[in-house]
Amino acid sequence: MKRINTNKVFLTLAVLLLVSMLIAIASGAVNISFVEVIKIILSSVFSNGEMSQNLSAPYESIILDIRIPRVFLAAIIGGVLALSGATMQGLFRNPLADPSLIGVTAGASLGASIMIVISASYGSAWLGLPILSLGAFLGGVLAVALVYRLASSTYGTSVATMLLAGIGITALASSVSGLLEFYADNEMLRRISLWRMGGLDGATYSTVFIAAIIGLFMLILLPRYSVALNALLLGESEAKHLGINTESLKKQIIVLVAAGVGVSVALAGTIAFIGLVVPHILRLLIGPDHRYLLPTSALAGAILLVVADNIARVIVAPTELPVGLVTALVGVPFFISLLTRRHVYGLS
Repeated sequence: MKRINTNKVFLTLAVLLLVSMLIAIASGAVNISFVEVIKIILSSVFSNGEMSQNLSAPYESIILDIRIPRVFLAAIIGGVLALSGATMQGLFRNPLADPSLIGVTAGASLGASIMIVISASYGSAWLGLPILSLGAFLGGVLAVALVYRLASSTYGTSVATMLLAGIGITALASSVSGLLEFYADNEMLRRISLWRMGGLDGATYSTVFIAAIIGLFMLILLPRYSVALNALLLGESEAKHLGINTESLKKQIIVLVAAGVGVSVALAGTIAFIGLVVPHILRLLIGPDHRYLLPTSALAGAILLVVADNIARVIVAPTELPVGLVTALVGVPFFISLLTRRHVYGLS
């Protein structure tokens, strides 16, 4: 199969991201015309937030205070998860790897579950999204630190051992989470379950700012490892002969991915599948070169989560579905379709 021109793919994805974000801002339980959306945004930007009299104040609040933060948070988190997934697949030299392999997702979920249970014991008045997010972030960081410690030795860090340690830590975190659920009451159990399903309903400009910092940080740093990841595809020994410090590479990538996924889970709960399917689809389309794979994966991941969150908001409006369920329902059929046709296209 002839590879698609990467510049065309990048430009197409950038346009699709802008279009999907505009559609998401206009869609919801209350549909707002694109013209009205653009007027409100332009009025907010160029008129110091003062609305002209011909614009509806309720629409202004819906767009500026609710939908724009949510759409931007979805785009950033989707991009971070897909970028992390593409990087992990390069590090493990496995197109079916994703960030959950290093235990960060399971650790973050366990941290959030512990905070939910503690809040129920001492009263939930003090527990807000910041405390819950802090528990998730610390849980993810601790899980990754433990995985890396188990995989390290005097001979270096083994990727295979890291993979096995990640599976073990994930199983342990899942078991402890299951134990908490066993003793949880109905309210606690529901909150834990909803957290694991993922959601962007708590989006604010503060959470967008936090996500934007880590997203920009990763978007600047991770593509700098593209050449090293390309060399690593040849094998770890070959990469060393080419002058790549593989030990330093593993450590830096693990830290960056753990930070990105940990913050994402802390802000939006567990949103699975994006880090797995998006890089794999882009690899089938444009090839394995990480110089192009990483930025295009970030764009495609942003599109997928924006679209999935929009579907979650409108499909059973005014009720919302957990966005983590929608990402799987939207992505899995397309992913399976690609896998069934890959032999027809001559892909392996």
